[in-house]
Amino acid sequence: MNRNLINNYRMGGYLLIAIGLINLRYQSGQSSVLRHSLTIVVPGALVLAATWIPSLARALELRSTKAITLCLGLALVAYAVLN
Repeated sequence: MNRNLINNYRMGGYLLIAIGLINLRYQSGQSSVLRHSLTIVVPGALVLAATWIPSLARALELRSTKAITLCLGLALVAYAVLN
């Protein structure tokens, strides 16, 4: 198992959780802010949890999984910024 790759996934998960919580705090006056924030936080928490489960951590090392998670992560960060 590539520890640097797993650490990158963990940092990405933490990033999404932090951005989602910041989004929740600073847009608290807007309607459906909880739904928007959970849209960012939940995938981050799932990626973070997957890094601690050995069978899922091995799946995260696949080239296709790397591409999918990178695209999804970038899309979620863009969604948080533009939302």
